[in-house]
Amino acid sequence: MVKFSKRFERQMVPEWKEAFVDYGQLKKDLKKMIIHGEDAENKPFNDRVLWSLRKWRRKREHAIIDVHRRFCEGEFYETEMQGSLAASEGVVEFFAHLDFQLNKVNRFYRTKEKEFVERGDALKRQLEILLLLKDEAISYVLRDELGIQTSIKCDPDGNNLRIDRRMLHCAEKMIRGAFVELYKGLGHLENYRNLNMLAFAKILKKFEKATSKQVLPVYLGVVERSYFNTSNKVLKISDEVEELFVKSFSENDRRKAMKYLKPATKKESHAAIFFTGLFTGCFLALLVGYSIMAGITGTYRAESDVMYMETVFPVLSMFSLIFLHLFLYGCNIVMWRKVEINYSFIFELSPSEELKQGDVFLICATSMVAVIGVLFIHLTLVAKGFSFARAQAIPGFLLLSFVVVLVCPFNIIYKSSRYRFLSVIRNIILAPLYKVVMLDFFMADQLCSQVPMLREMEYVACYFITGSYKTEDYQYCMSTTYYRDLAYAVSFLPYYWRAMQCARRWFDEGDTSHLTNLGKYVSAMLAAGAKVAYDRERGSGWLYLVVVMSSVATMYQLYWDFVKDWGLLRLRSKNRLLRDELMLRHKFIYFVSMGLNLILRLAWLQTVFHFKFEKVDYRVTMVFLAALEVVRRGQWNFYRLENEHLNNADKFRAVKTVPLPFHEVDEQD
Repeated sequence: MVKFSKRFERQMVPEWKEAFVDYGQLKKDLKKMIIHGEDAENKPFNDRVLWSLRKWRRKREHAIIDVHRRFCEGEFYETEMQGSLAASEGVVEFFAHLDFQLNKVNRFYRTKEKEFVERGDALKRQLEILLLLKDEAISYVLRDELGIQTSIKCDPDGNNLRIDRRMLHCAEKMIRGAFVELYKGLGHLENYRNLNMLAFAKILKKFEKATSKQVLPVYLGVVERSYFNTSNKVLKISDEVEELFVKSFSENDRRKAMKYLKPATKKESHAAIFFTGLFTGCFLALLVGYSIMAGITGTYRAESDVMYMETVFPVLSMFSLIFLHLFLYGCNIVMWRKVEINYSFIFELSPSEELKQGDVFLICATSMVAVIGVLFIHLTLVAKGFSFARAQAIPGFLLLSFVVVLVCPFNIIYKSSRYRFLSVIRNIILAPLYKVVMLDFFMADQLCSQVPMLREMEYVACYFITGSYKTEDYQYCMSTTYYRDLAYAVSFLPYYWRAMQCARRWFDEGDTSHLTNLGKYVSAMLAAGAKVAYDRERGSGWLYLVVVMSSVATMYQLYWDFVKDWGLLRLRSKNRLLRDELMLRHKFIYFVSMGLNLILRLAWLQTVFHFKFEKVDYRVTMVFLAALEVVRRGQWNFYRLENEHLNNADKFRAVKTVPLPFHEVDEQD
């Protein structure tokens, strides 16, 4: 049976953790009180008998405590002890802490209840406006009487309004989303009430068991009569939200409405775990077979067949980098869940559609089985003397298959996740046209670590789309000016997209820190440009420029990683050079991670000094370095979300604030 303390921590709202009863600290106070109190085991036999008799008698006695309700800058409770309890410092300290927890819970509940009540009132007014606009084309005079400002256009003479159906649809979607978030917040607050009530009852029972003083009826009665347990506003608002949602957004279909308001959480699949293990075993077996075949044919040696390394190996390296990144995301999910980082809320993922860690690992294992299996067949055919030109189409079909699966319109193979991924990629490519949310710029940061993969993708697409595989002319895409320039452009695009996102966020939010962040990506583009120029000219002047620009960009990136994205290196923190709040228990892990991030950020030195391994093809070395950057990004992801979660927790932000479409003004305005 799981202990209550574990269940309590697991069920609390992560962002409100500091507002819940500190059950663990109260248990420590109780344990400390017991240790410093009477210990029967260390007493002589006669004393132990007398102690046991006194303990038995005390069971029949009620402890005398008074819990006073006072008003001074708000309502608070204070416990006064009488008799033998007043003489015990441990008991006095315990109840002082218990009072503090009760007062904290009441204050937080009042604050959040007021916030949700005001939000509910605003949403009801927004809904009234929306329904009125949907029912009829209101006049300019009526708009003035309502006191609203919308994006609805007026006639040139300013007398009439033209209602834009697309605008109304967008407004309806925003209001519906706001109702869903409000309902979620009300559910969190109801859960907050119930868990804290249970925590008070549990700790008081433990106190009675440890001291044989019956305080539970008195103190728990006060808790039951306190504001957070007696206020019924949350239940009323929840009922109103359900009623309005059913009537306005689901055509009086309650079941349909509850799918929005209470989406079912996607459960972990045992089948996913089984098939992950099965395909992982298949992948390892195929990888061993492929490695043996590659060793026999000498494929990856420095003097290997250039044709294979220039045409087939890019396909393998591209998929390897993609699914290594996805595998590390699955590892991130495991760690985020272990330390209770609410990544689903941060990324705004639907509970019924989000990919669980088992799903991610299953996708990785299945995909790499397909990739290694197909390339193993291809290498076997080539080794047996089959025409290279005929076998060359096999990697092309592999790439085409993955594209078809990605855009498949049927509700199979994680359709919602695939389409969400495509929509995010669209938002990134078309930046700054779309409003930027967390998932958009987080994914754009991932692309900044996948520049080698994007260049491989561009080359492979060119090789197969232009039909070069038929003539085995692998140099066509590298020699043609258009495709060569496109390959160089790929090196800039992820940084450009990210810079445009920073510009859009600055425009929307007015925070100048986004402009500073934009400068980081501009420095990365300048460094990439210097490398491109150096690759073309190979002059000492360009080499010096590469070193200078890359060093500046690296220092800029390291500062932003540690201070802004991870929230570390706080000079006045109680955890030296870290931050006040840490999700990991061992502090040294943060310093190790910072050191590792520094080392992996210096991988660009390979492009300058060209380190070579005599028996390994240079392309394999480049893929290995690209994989190290992916690993660095996987580590970066954990600390980035840890910092985001702590920022949410600091502001007790557990639900998304959806912007409302209609701006209300006072009658005077």
